[in-house]
Amino acid sequence: MTHMLSAPQHAIPVAPASGPVARRALAGGVVAGPLFLLTGVAQGFARDEFGFTRNAISQLALGKAGWIQTVNFLLTGTLLIAGAAGLRRVLRGGAGGTWGPVLVGVFGASFWAAALFPADAGAGFPEGSPDATAMSGHGAVHMAAGMAGYLALCAAFVVLARPLAARDHRRWARASRLVPVVVLAGFMASAASVLAFTAGAGLGLLGLTAVMARLATAQANH
Repeated sequence: MTHMLSAPQHAIPVAPASGPVARRALAGGVVAGPLFLLTGVAQGFARDEFGFTRNAISQLALGKAGWIQTVNFLLTGTLLIAGAAGLRRVLRGGAGGTWGPVLVGVFGASFWAAALFPADAGAGFPEGSPDATAMSGHGAVHMAAGMAGYLALCAAFVVLARPLAARDHRRWARASRLVPVVVLAGFMASAASVLAFTAGAGLGLLGLTAVMARLATAQANH
């Protein structure tokens, strides 16, 4: 008779955050930064007129081979937005579960904007361009999108420090709060050195790779 007195048992579906779908999506955010930087650096060395001390990686979208960097922007943005979706699943219901993914998604969208609105020519690139850069409409949008994207990334690091700390990764949490300071310092020094800007932007991308990889690993071991 015990089976007659028992309440019906219903299978409880496994939350998406605990499945492989979230980790595969999060992997997009992990590979986005290294892929973007490797592609950009390879192009910079391959194009003779480009100089890392005077030109920004964004300018690689100009000229005959510019389509490579445009695709690089689009692909990186797509991977980052996929990573943001995975992050949302992993952090759902916990610290940073709302704003962390949103801010990473904004950062990803800024790469799409950079692809649609290319940077201005200048500093001798592409070949034949004047040294001085004349700001155009699309160049202004490119710059504004990049600024908004990296500000969102810096805010994301601060937000993602919370779930790292909640998972007892306190050193990672401290590092996540420190990265924005270094990134912003690089941007502030860009007026004196383009290389400082590139280094700051690169650190931001690699820092996001590290944080998202740590969260993905923590989720896999959960």
